[in-house]
Amino acid sequence: MENFVVGIIGMGDMGKMYARQLSDAGWRVNACDREEKYLDLVDEFSSRKQVEILPNGHLVSRASDYIIYNVEAASIDKVVALYGPSTKQGAIVGGQTSCKSPEIAAFEAHLPKDVDIVSCHSLHGPNVDPKGQPLVLIKHRASQANFDRVEKVLSCLGSQHVYLSATEHDRITADTQAVTHAAFLSMGKAWHANAQFPWEIARYVGGIENVKINLTLRIYSQKWHVYAGLAILNPYAKEQIRQYSQSVTDLFKLMLGGNREEFERRIRAAGAAVFDAQKSHHGILLEDEVLDRFSLGKKPDEPTPNNHLSLLAMVDCWSRMGIVPYDHMICSTPLFRLWLGVTEYLFRKPALLDDVIRIAIEDNTFRSDDLEFTFAARGWSDCVTFGDFESYKDRFESTRKFFEPRFADATKVGNEMMKTILMNTMRE
Repeated sequence: MENFVVGIIGMGDMGKMYARQLSDAGWRVNACDREEKYLDLVDEFSSRKQVEILPNGHLVSRASDYIIYNVEAASIDKVVALYGPSTKQGAIVGGQTSCKSPEIAAFEAHLPKDVDIVSCHSLHGPNVDPKGQPLVLIKHRASQANFDRVEKVLSCLGSQHVYLSATEHDRITADTQAVTHAAFLSMGKAWHANAQFPWEIARYVGGIENVKINLTLRIYSQKWHVYAGLAILNPYAKEQIRQYSQSVTDLFKLMLGGNREEFERRIRAAGAAVFDAQKSHHGILLEDEVLDRFSLGKKPDEPTPNNHLSLLAMVDCWSRMGIVPYDHMICSTPLFRLWLGVTEYLFRKPALLDDVIRIAIEDNTFRSDDLEFTFAARGWSDCVTFGDFESYKDRFESTRKFFEPRFADATKVGNEMMKTILMNTMRE
């Protein structure tokens, strides 16, 4: 494979990460983005002799042995229709989109029949070290020899390879990513609606709150289309995001009505369904002394109790969908592992869960926040249900702009938090 050339169509953050990793490992890389970005990319990669920036995807396709499409899921059909017919005879083609259903459909529709299809998906963001992270490999239409070639090329990432079909990939990413993103997007939108910078409010500093804040800001500092494509185009995500919205609404109504008996019954039943069968697991419990180290604000001497509606609704959603989140740890994102870690933290501490249930019914401190959170969860669900990319973009970008002044601080603290806490959440 000494003359094997990798092509990358789409040099966004993930495309650039792949180009750097592959060229560092000695692979020759042809790459392109939109033609107006050509000169900037030439300048950016001028010091990398293994990377040749080309003006367009036609040139990348005809000169590369394995072509990876790193484009938005919403644009994959249009881009493959444009450049797919130029694919080198006998080449291998794959994609790195977060949703495989439209990607595979585009490949089937627009690639020559002599082209093999092997797709992939790195289950992490472009600023996360790929070593040890899950990398999904999908052998859709390929000889074993060509699949082995792809696996050899991508082994330089140092990731943990997971072998799935496109359908299995989309079902699992709906279970792990789409609903998790909806929860954090809703938190951010609720804080924005209340004009709150949560790290400046004592009740949102310390412990679990640090995870909520840092990961919410981490999501809003990224590009909107990554989350929109995964939620709207994934055929399994719509129902799960809708159920999360419904769980939030149902629990909030029980809280408003002071219906403690029904509220407690529902919460404990959900916790039993999700966590009881996992008690023999050696656990991913996160402790406050670890979580407290990663704060954007000053922790008060006496923290204000929180009903953690976002966490309770997540477990209720998993329970009602019949999802066992531990089943997908092998191909989970860092964000999902942290989200599972804090929900497990809450549900496996009986005294804490008792207090959360009591606060939810008796304490009105968070009522206005919970109201906005409920509105936000329903709003995101409506965007996904109607397939409305423009509304999704508008909702995301307005909240992104609100939090933008703190992204630099949040990214620094968040990266350290991810690195430290993930050491506690990795499973054998």
